Amino acid sequence: MAEVSEDQLRQKVRDLLDEVDPAEATQYEFRGAQFDRGLSRVDFPVGKGGLGLSPKAQTVVEEELRGGSRYWHDLHVNPIGIGMGAPTVLAHGTEEMHHRLLRPLFTGEEIWCQMFSEPGAGSDVAGLATRADLDGDEWVVNGQKVWTSLAHRSRWGMLVARSEPDAPKHRGLTYFVVDMTLPGVEVRPLYQITGEAEFNEVFFNDVRISDSMRLGQPGQGWNVAITTLMNERVALGGGVPTRGSGLIGVLVSAWEEIQGQADGQGAAEAVRRQVLRDRVVRLWAEAEVLRLTNWRARTQASVGTPGPEGSVGKAVSAELNQRIYECLIDVMGSPAMLFPQGYPMKRPDLSDGASHRDAPPVKGFLRSRANTIEGGTSEVMRNILGERVLGLPKEPGVDKNTPWSEIPRN
Repeated sequence: MAEVSEDQLRQKVRDLLDEVDPAEATQYEFRGAQFDRGLSRVDFPVGKGGLGLSPKAQTVVEEELRGGSRYWHDLHVNPIGIGMGAPTVLAHGTEEMHHRLLRPLFTGEEIWCQMFSEPGAGSDVAGLATRADLDGDEWVVNGQKVWTSLAHRSRWGMLVARSEPDAPKHRGLTYFVVDMTLPGVEVRPLYQITGEAEFNEVFFNDVRISDSMRLGQPGQGWNVAITTLMNERVALGGGVPTRGSGLIGVLVSAWEEIQGQADGQGAAEAVRRQVLRDRVVRLWAEAEVLRLTNWRARTQASVGTPGPEGSVGKAVSAELNQRIYECLIDVMGSPAMLFPQGYPMKRPDLSDGASHRDAPPVKGFLRSRANTIEGGTSEVMRNILGERVLGLPKEPGVDKNTPWSEIPRN
């Protein structure tokens, strides 16, 4: 396709808004039309939701869409599918998979989940034990996955399983796209301190998966998983909001509210507010540095698969979110000791990890404790940055060339 100028791209989005009124259309109708016009991911090929442009051009589309009367953000529609599933399927899937999976993924008609972690293999993903045995043109899968966000709502899941137990752990894995409605797939809730179960355990009991749903070659699933993980870091690292918006904007608003209250609390309260002001200003500066860093990372990842730099945004945003919420709770004072939402013990439709902006402050504070665990712990992120970005020596890997079946496990 011929190169599209920024003005032409903006006009394409305006034509979409004129022809499919977001105030009248459903999410599926509007986002389906967006996909058909190549405006879902402009860096994707023509006919697959894109226009073959630079990923940077997607910011132009997002700017125009936000000006419409109604806007469905990717992270609210299908965070795991759009952020991780789509680029993995595009890079490693067949043409048939592209045309079957990408459109309903972008519209949100089919939600996705990611099934890598296991009870005995969390940070060490390559140590996983879920088995996949080839039987004719099907794979028979048995095992357990854990911390699977949105599995209870998902139609499709990204699964890595061990197909060659006598090979070293990184070489004996195979990657599948799994229909979560298949017989033998069981999803059980895991409740969090918010009283909600965004996460799940997933059990596979003789689940038969067609070989046509395999991504990559048998035994080469680790290479496919790297594509997913690198895109996960970028997705969880956060987007590039406008200056002062998002969670830091909530904190600043809360600070301005207590500043507007009458100061009749004496010297102790005056000192408390001075200390809080210093914390708010420091956090605002950190949030702005992160925002600009994410801009730079997005520019650097404008071609090809994202690299380890995505771990910077993920690690920093996870810990910064927690510190901002801690400060917000302190600004709120004694009301923050209450959780008026209660503990509903329910299974939400979407993961609150996709966006903290709409969550009540106390709930957001509780939910943020998971930020430094989900999507790779902060310790794992630091290892990635140290080894793959800074070039520091790798941690000793005594089992790198040892057959997985011979590695001691508890």
